[in-house]
Amino acid sequence: MIDPRTLREDPDAVRASQRARGEDEGVVDKLLSLDTKRRSAIASADKLRAEQKSLGKLVGKSKGEEREALLTKGKELSAQVKAAEAEQTSASEEFEALHRLVPNLVHLDVPEGGEDDYVVLKTVGEPPKFDFTPRDHLELMEGLKAVDMERGAKVSGSRFYFLTGIGAQLQLGLLNMAVAQAVENGFIPMITPSLVRPEIMAGTGFLGAHASEVYSLRDDDLYLVGTSEVPLAGFHADEILDLKEGPMRYAGWSSCYRREAGSYGKDTRGIIRVHQFDKVEMFVYAKPEDAEAEHARLLDWEEQMLAKIEVPYRIIDTAAGDLGTSASRKYDSEAWIPTQEAYRELTSTSNCTTFQARRLGIRYRDENGKPQTVATLNGTLATTRWIVAILENHQQEDGSVRVPEALRPFIGGKEILSPVR
Repeated sequence: MIDPRTLREDPDAVRASQRARGEDEGVVDKLLSLDTKRRSAIASADKLRAEQKSLGKLVGKSKGEEREALLTKGKELSAQVKAAEAEQTSASEEFEALHRLVPNLVHLDVPEGGEDDYVVLKTVGEPPKFDFTPRDHLELMEGLKAVDMERGAKVSGSRFYFLTGIGAQLQLGLLNMAVAQAVENGFIPMITPSLVRPEIMAGTGFLGAHASEVYSLRDDDLYLVGTSEVPLAGFHADEILDLKEGPMRYAGWSSCYRREAGSYGKDTRGIIRVHQFDKVEMFVYAKPEDAEAEHARLLDWEEQMLAKIEVPYRIIDTAAGDLGTSASRKYDSEAWIPTQEAYRELTSTSNCTTFQARRLGIRYRDENGKPQTVATLNGTLATTRWIVAILENHQQEDGSVRVPEALRPFIGGKEILSPVR
């Protein structure tokens, strides 16, 4: 949630953020009204409780008719306190319900607009020029016996698949390379749960506008995660962290599940947009004043991984209207996909400021020992989709694929992947 103090002290900033996202800015006035109502109800209940406490002391010292009169008054006060507490609860719940619907404040430097209004920050490498007609990733994978889409659909339905042989090795090699880099940079590796409680999923902001993307197990009241960001955010829920030595960094390896609601007809060929994939995700807890610098570090670590797979890519600053609920700012790293003649997202990194941690009750102690809300950040180091970029950019005329040098030790030293005849 956004900081209530920002809402009260700088409502214009919240209005501007809502406008930038294309959201209703009228929610700000509604929240301010509910906040006034809530705080008034709290003050009234506190005052009545104080009166009740004082009266209780007088009753203990009184006798006879005075005592009876005080007891009668006490019953009246008790009823008033009960009513005031009910009003306080109702006002607080009404405020919180609306408060939770307001997305994070957009960073002032984020470009305005929607999905197509991003700003390209840098472009690295040149798209390859082939003297033959390049194959797409699915044709290459089928030639390498690296995937079985037909049996994936038979077993699980559309947009499911089996990675087979070298396909499985490529995914494991990529993710192990990502974990190795993360550990070298001080991240604690984690293999995370795939199922989380509703309060954890809601706490990370995934049950708002994008709830239709999330798989749920109604009988168990659990959700399948679409990223290890969710369980890693919940890992320290309701805790006070020690950040004296700097940010706490985790790298989560998980299977990820997404319904891909509303994407029918888009990228249905191959493994670009699927219902299940594996991923290594960086997740960081930091002091709010350190968050922007940490965001830049996460982007740099993502670029180091992209350099290891030797593909052309670009970095974009995502426009406000295309940001997720929790993100204040997000950078996407997009690799060139030759057969689509387009850049497609491989990684992203988001600064969620204190938005998720406020929902999840995650704090740290400042220099005065006072608890403060932490900032959370996330960034992807590798996913199943990376196989697409590697195969298409490093393919050769006979359908074989050159393995990027940095990846070779993680797939048994193979330099060339040859089609299976």
